[in-house]
Amino acid sequence: MMANPLAGLATARRNGTPYGITSICSAHPLVIQTAVRRAARDRETTLLIEATCNQVNQFGGYTGMTPDLFIAFVREIAGREGLEASRIIFGGDHLGPNPWRAEPAAQAMSKAEAMVTAYVWAGFSKIHLDASMGCAGEPTALDDETIAMRAVRLAKAAEKAARASGGALPVYIIGTEVPAPGGVDHTISDLKPTEASAARRTIDVHREIFAREGLAEALGRVIAVVVQPGVEFGSQNVVAYRPEASKALTGLLDDEPSLVYEAHSTDYQSRAALTALVGNGFLILKVGPGLTFALREALYGLDQIASEMVADYGDRSLARTMERVMLAAPGHWHSHYHGDEASLYLQRHYSYSDRIRYYWSNPTAGVAVGRLREVLNGASIPQTLMRQFLPMLPAGLGPAGKPEAILHAAIGQVLADYDAACRGDAA
Repeated sequence: MMANPLAGLATARRNGTPYGITSICSAHPLVIQTAVRRAARDRETTLLIEATCNQVNQFGGYTGMTPDLFIAFVREIAGREGLEASRIIFGGDHLGPNPWRAEPAAQAMSKAEAMVTAYVWAGFSKIHLDASMGCAGEPTALDDETIAMRAVRLAKAAEKAARASGGALPVYIIGTEVPAPGGVDHTISDLKPTEASAARRTIDVHREIFAREGLAEALGRVIAVVVQPGVEFGSQNVVAYRPEASKALTGLLDDEPSLVYEAHSTDYQSRAALTALVGNGFLILKVGPGLTFALREALYGLDQIASEMVADYGDRSLARTMERVMLAAPGHWHSHYHGDEASLYLQRHYSYSDRIRYYWSNPTAGVAVGRLREVLNGASIPQTLMRQFLPMLPAGLGPAGKPEAILHAAIGQVLADYDAACRGDAA
């Protein structure tokens, strides 16, 4: 695989040797650390890490990080783990007016242009141009021409920033046949892949407007299109990939030798499904909540183990603390979860949407996680307790007495499925 795998995706597919790349969409330090460690062990791997418009922007986003601070945060972890900065690609996801869609379009787009500029100046070289959402007074779904015109405005801002900074000219992703950042908030019963004709129109309209607006050279750096392959997860269910349903989409790529597809919301898909996605041209696989869901599973398993093993730890101290934290600041979940109190409780802690991930950086949550790790550090966890509360992990991890190893293993198991799929190994 070449040094920059993004540059070779379409060529490799055209030559009959397709490979994929995993896009890590998370700002959790343990997730980043696990991904960095795995990349550091494999000298052929280039790590793709992405931030979303809501997560990181010029105002700090919900993480409190601007684009330059996010890159510094990741590079600091990489430096500690021995991964060269040159082996990390930084991507910006859903870059557009989404964080400010309650404002008039002119105002929201001005902020979006400033955000894209900040991303490119910081060193982000993969830019998803997403101006699909309506702003104040506009329809929820905009027409293709308006979306493409706004995408061009954002691309112009990115090009100007890249040339002024002397950095690499970015590659672009267009299209957005996915829910808004954050995912859906209901059970999904029927999900259809993007119609090939709709994907064709997205490509054609963007080409026409990019060329008309003097961005023909930048158009040559559009490497992928976001479409809906027929995968998604709601709060309580996952829609599995059905390869036969996206045959027409895959066929369209045969007429577009310079393009591949980017698949969003691939979290919780099986290894076989992920492998099939790569085989069918969905070569950029984005994953985020699935990684922090696995982390939460491991933390809650350790929480139960500590409750059994440590006399003064308390009964599920971490879970009880997280409940208090989420109830005290419901902004990240209250409009996304629905039902009676019992249902809301289960969703707060166990939803596939994993909106609990927004709370791990809370100081109170941090103290609770730190205490859990401290009380189990050096403890030899019986194999029987590992089987009871962490059955998805190798039992041999318990006697190591290092809860951090258990947390990394949980995240790593998810990433292992993606690594295998990107290599074409469904076994």
